[in-house]
Amino acid sequence: MDYATQMEAARKGILTEEMRIVAGKEKLSEELLMRLMAEGKIIIPCNKLHKSLVPNGLGSMLKTKVNVNLGTSRDMTDLEMEYEKVRSAVNMGAEAIMDLSSFGDTRKFRRYLTQNCPAMIGTVPIYDAVVSYHKPLMKITSREWMDIVRMHAEDGVDFMTIHCGINRETAHKFKKNKRLTNIVSRGGSILFAWMEMTGEENPFYAHFDEILDICREYDVTLSLGDACRPGCLADASDASQIEELITLGELTKRAWEEAVQVMVEGPGHMPLNQIAANMEIQKTLCHGAPFYVLGPIVTDVAPGYDHITAAIGGAAAAAAGAAFLCYVTPAEHLRLPDLADVKEGIIAARIAAHAADIAKGVPEAMSWDNSMSEARKRLDWNEMFRLAMDPEKAVNYREASRPEKEDTCSMCGNFCAVKNMNRILDGEIVSIFEE
Repeated sequence: MDYATQMEAARKGILTEEMRIVAGKEKLSEELLMRLMAEGKIIIPCNKLHKSLVPNGLGSMLKTKVNVNLGTSRDMTDLEMEYEKVRSAVNMGAEAIMDLSSFGDTRKFRRYLTQNCPAMIGTVPIYDAVVSYHKPLMKITSREWMDIVRMHAEDGVDFMTIHCGINRETAHKFKKNKRLTNIVSRGGSILFAWMEMTGEENPFYAHFDEILDICREYDVTLSLGDACRPGCLADASDASQIEELITLGELTKRAWEEAVQVMVEGPGHMPLNQIAANMEIQKTLCHGAPFYVLGPIVTDVAPGYDHITAAIGGAAAAAAGAAFLCYVTPAEHLRLPDLADVKEGIIAARIAAHAADIAKGVPEAMSWDNSMSEARKRLDWNEMFRLAMDPEKAVNYREASRPEKEDTCSMCGNFCAVKNMNRILDGEIVSIFEE
């Protein structure tokens, strides 16, 4: 093989099979795709060892993709349930699965994913280090942190969240600028605690070159983690968040020097009016690398409905240039999501992604909506169900309230504007009440 990573192949003018597939999916010329990949503005996360992967591209000029977070916790250790969530997520159109397991046989689940799942697989190695070493946090060494990163690469994961932006300088900035909710990132809080207890530099920052070597060897995409993402509206766009983003921009350039693919993670909780500006700041500071956002959640007062608060923010973020939306479920802030929560979260995120694609003018995004409108105009219920983002729910709603006449619904009946306009324009007499 004449290249180590997809980015290096693009720079050498080598069209890989993964590039060919993505260009076809996105209706993008292979030449343009390769140029944007060479510049780091499009990525194709695809570990060389993930043989079951169906490749997808990430970039603001491509269709907005959706990631689903899954995994066990100390209170919820049912692997079979997690397998079922994975299968459901893939069937519902999620392009990526992120394994956030923090308890039990984490490697078994991770290897199951990379051996069987066609979606991109992401992980957060720092969680697994705490699980794997079975010792106090401050006793974990820098060497051990690095070994976990290599293990995840060897297991075939396509992208890894590495919290390398919260170095000692960023931590100092955080302590000087008090926040309402401090650090809410699990990985960020673990690293901050480790640095405070050991007095050492963040190992992922100190040994960033070694991480790049690992990523280059397996073609793992670096997802530069936002340890200082805001955990409430009051903390959005503060000094800690921006300080970390500056560092992530510097690390992006270092990764590109080694032809390692990069995306940058972003907020978090954020008022709606700040989202577009944050996307512009990220594009500037991180040189156009694809942006991966959690939400953003646009209000803090809707526990149980945060799939909605996140969809509102996600649509705004993606319309302004974010490439990748991490779903949020109704269970966010409350508990580990169950199967129903996962479904609600995926559909909400896919709605946000598609709405943004229409706003961005992504090729063929609007044609889906036009097809649905044509079916509605014809009152073609079966075609409407076929085109629906969630056909099962659409069918169930109609079946739960059958109309007297099949060409209407139980809301309007003979008052159906679509039916009556079709008839009057065809020259028929419309009598509504007598029918």
